[in-house]
Amino acid sequence: MSLILLKFDGPIVTLTLNRPDKRNALNLALWGELDEHLHSIEAAGDTVAVVILRSAGEVFCAGNDLKERGAKAPSRNYQAKIIMRLANLPQAVIVAVQGGCFTGGLELALAGDIIIAAESTTFADTHGKFALVPAWGMSQRLPRRVGQWKAREMSLTGLPVTGPEAARIGLANHCVPDDQLDSKCRELAEAIAGQSRHSVFAYKKLYTEQTDLPLAAGLAHEVFASAGAGPDFAELAAGKFGKT
Repeated sequence: MSLILLKFDGPIVTLTLNRPDKRNALNLALWGELDEHLHSIEAAGDTVAVVILRSAGEVFCAGNDLKERGAKAPSRNYQAKIIMRLANLPQAVIVAVQGGCFTGGLELALAGDIIIAAESTTFADTHGKFALVPAWGMSQRLPRRVGQWKAREMSLTGLPVTGPEAARIGLANHCVPDDQLDSKCRELAEAIAGQSRHSVFAYKKLYTEQTDLPLAAGLAHEVFASAGAGPDFAELAAGKFGKT
């Protein structure tokens, strides 16, 4: 059985964590499949506009599979590098979360550009419950999403954040009823796919590169590092406004 399902649907690709009987806990075999699928998405290039990361079952991800604690990974920082590859895809990444999203699962979700939470969602950083410290990006991505002080609260207390609260603090972009989670993700994915691929890829690159720059440096970077108009600009403009 595949631990991650990969589905190409035109410009939209869906990755589905598929260990529902194990609450989609992240074991090494699952990481290996995710790595392979990311290679396939990268190889597809700009034929893919957006990636949806979701999970089967009632729980998005219970975190690292602690039964494999101490197991030797194929390489140093193996999981962190795969999460980095997901975050650095040129395509937009939407993460659909329901039920529990804990620790390693939260670190995986934070690699997305847009997080959609169902009302049933509970987010939590539980490293402290197991005498662990993060190595997959939590201390860097969480404060960039919710702010330094809310991130400290979540990590130092281990207390959960509900789906509605996640939307309020910026951890999630939207919180929707559970039965609307897939349709909301599809709505956003189709909107992204309807945009110029050139613009989407360039925007994501600019946002990533400017994350920690002061305003003046960021503005200068936008000017000098901008990809400029895409090769399809004239065609799209003519179609919108008519030929001049």
